[in-house]
Amino acid sequence: MTSKPFETYILEAREQINKYFKHSEDSPLTKDQKKVFQGLDYYPVNEEYHFISKLHRFDHPHEIIMEASKGDERKYIRLGYFEFQVQGKTFQLTAFKLPDSEYILVPFKDATTGIDTYGGGRYLNIDPVGSDLYKLDFNMAYNPFCAYNPKYSCILVPSENILSIPIPVGQKKFLKG
Repeated sequence: MTSKPFETYILEAREQINKYFKHSEDSPLTKDQKKVFQGLDYYPVNEEYHFISKLHRFDHPHEIIMEASKGDERKYIRLGYFEFQVQGKTFQLTAFKLPDSEYILVPFKDATTGIDTYGGGRYLNIDPVGSDLYKLDFNMAYNPFCAYNPKYSCILVPSENILSIPIPVGQKKFLKG
């Protein structure tokens, strides 16, 4: 059961995202897409997919090259991993960050990928809540910009971040019209 304040927070964030997509000059949507845009499609909010998780930092975080959707490459630091439990089983996802940033990204695929959600996977931005504790909220899982517009290139989800279970929350596939 979803508590009202939690659900309200997520729904308000989604409303802001829809406004950004519809009106911002930085939106990934083309002018034609913006004309008919009615909002992104989401799963219902489910607090069971909201976790506070410790970042298990790797002893020697190192810079890696991540391949992107247009064949280009990007440098990221393989920082550590988060553990979380779904249906009584423990899973983990690796966290990455840009070399000159504190911004933490968790790209992932799950059993909904390519069915209800974007075939390239989804991303999570990770917010700190305490000393090495972070909010891992799959309700905020989103599609990378390349899901909306082929002019964008997005990092590919590494194999270590492919989950065997469905994560039925967050953004669904973008239907172009």
